[in-house]
Amino acid sequence: MAKKTGEKYQAIIDAAVRVIARQGYHNAQVSKIAKEAKVADGTIYLYFENKDDILISLFNEKMGNFIETCRERISEATSAEQKLFVLVHAHFSQLSQNHELAKVTQIELRQSNPIISEGIGNVMKQYFTLIGEVIGEGMESGIFRPDLDVRLARKMIFGTLDEVTTAWVMKQCKYDLVSYVHPIHNLFLHGLMGK
Repeated sequence: MAKKTGEKYQAIIDAAVRVIARQGYHNAQVSKIAKEAKVADGTIYLYFENKDDILISLFNEKMGNFIETCRERISEATSAEQKLFVLVHAHFSQLSQNHELAKVTQIELRQSNPIISEGIGNVMKQYFTLIGEVIGEGMESGIFRPDLDVRLARKMIFGTLDEVTTAWVMKQCKYDLVSYVHPIHNLFLHGLMGK
């Protein structure tokens, strides 16, 4: 199997996002992805074992890049409140800029099998860790309540971001997802600060 880098690999990943968003994961045949990527069907198998591997790879790459960018932006913020704002803004702005990717991550991944869930687990853990670090820093600095259950707060934050994004996708992305950043950030702060 070829190394998972290069122009053809990226073309296949991007084509898979478009095809899966349009036709759904179960109807997205490898041949359709190859045609969209402008590569021969056999070329897909130089980079991926099967269609599940394509979905796992596209999620891990896109989400991995998002986490890396988010971590960089968070490191530039000077307070836990700002870091939380950066996190919320990054989550919504990334997905609002790519409706097809949002549809794949919010809808198609949910309908996938346990192999895919296991394959994306490591990247999801990295995101939960990042959210937990922001909460922990807020607690240590005295900005957030000291009695917070970090795991529960992390689930609350991710669950809210995830649900708001899913609702936006289900409404065909017809409104401005980023407009929810300030109200959700305020909602989180009031819950985490306990004031």
